[in-house]
Amino acid sequence: MIKCDKHWVFILIFLWGTAGLVAQSQEQKKLETERTRLQNEIAQINKLLFSTNQKEKSFENQIQDLNQRISVREQLIKVTNRQANSINNTIASDQTKINKLKTELADLKQQYAEMIKRSYQSKSTQNRLMFLLSSQNFYQAIKRMQYLKQFAQYRKKQAVGIRDKSKELEEKLADLKVQKRRQDLLVAANRKERATLVKEKENLQNSLASIRKNKSNYRQEINQKKSRAKAIDDQIEKMIKEAIAAANKKKEAAKAKRPTATTTASDFVLTKETKRLADDFEANKGKLIWPVAKGIVTRGFGIYSDPVYPEIKHQNNGVIIATEANANARAIFKGEVVAILRVPGGGLGVQLRHGNYITTYYNLKSVSVSKGDQVKEKDLLGIINTNPFNGQTQLKFYLYQNMTKLNPQQWIYGL
Repeated sequence: MIKCDKHWVFILIFLWGTAGLVAQSQEQKKLETERTRLQNEIAQINKLLFSTNQKEKSFENQIQDLNQRISVREQLIKVTNRQANSINNTIASDQTKINKLKTELADLKQQYAEMIKRSYQSKSTQNRLMFLLSSQNFYQAIKRMQYLKQFAQYRKKQAVGIRDKSKELEEKLADLKVQKRRQDLLVAANRKERATLVKEKENLQNSLASIRKNKSNYRQEINQKKSRAKAIDDQIEKMIKEAIAAANKKKEAAKAKRPTATTTASDFVLTKETKRLADDFEANKGKLIWPVAKGIVTRGFGIYSDPVYPEIKHQNNGVIIATEANANARAIFKGEVVAILRVPGGGLGVQLRHGNYITTYYNLKSVSVSKGDQVKEKDLLGIINTNPFNGQTQLKFYLYQNMTKLNPQQWIYGL
């Protein structure tokens, strides 16, 4: 019973150690994936927001872009630190195993040396023969023959054990060398990122000091931006109301009946087909594709503090995504084109209906669909406009359910 218990204890310790190794390996892979993602995001930010042809950014955008890059770089430094610490734990674990292997190998070699010595002292055929002939009976002779055979096998087994332990030790030492090299590279990379972060924060503080010297100009710029944003929001909501009214009127004319008591003037009256489409759209919440093939979110949904004067609050009814020049906006889900937006003094936009959900793709320089078109997921809607003054290409994307604003970041995967 005691032997059985010890056996199970050994198995449990082995399984626990193996599970620990697997967990460490999985954690390192996860951290490396996250680190690569953040590095790619910084590269995208540099390409889309800090390219050399961008000369006339607004004050707000200057600070916003610097803050965004600093934020991502701080995340990268944290992840790299965690990765270096994880590798350090692996190195410590490997070092413990190497020390244990060295001890086991030394013991094996010592045992083997003693066994070889004894074998040498009694290796002559005469000694072996005398060992057999001195048996008291035939049965004992047979047992002694078996013993000699087992001794030879054991000696061979010991030699194999020494070889295997030596090989395992070599592999562990090589792996330890690789791990230490990886750790050194991560520490060096983090040192470089920290130095860059210090410079970026200095640039941010210098920009803030410069902008705050021209507070009146900054406030004027902010007011103009708010006015433009309100004009776009008003036009979007106006077009949604018109789309709801037109759809409900068409349904009433077809079925010759009024909307049900639960339907208001601000809601779509759904048919079986549009109800099914709305249900499909809702079922894909959190899994919808991006409205661009490549890009980064430069402004999220909702109320946010001004980057220069935090006491000033702003409202963003959608999300703003920076992308590459001449990039196309694309449908995030199948639907119908219900409106082409033309904001006076602004760009173009496309509105798609998905049952009682409306997606709006604004700041296009050209449109490749027409009102009434049926589109599928990923169908191209138009080319996104590039600002000639700052060189940035940004799509403004909005999501509504009837007249209710929704946060696109909760609906689109990874936005």
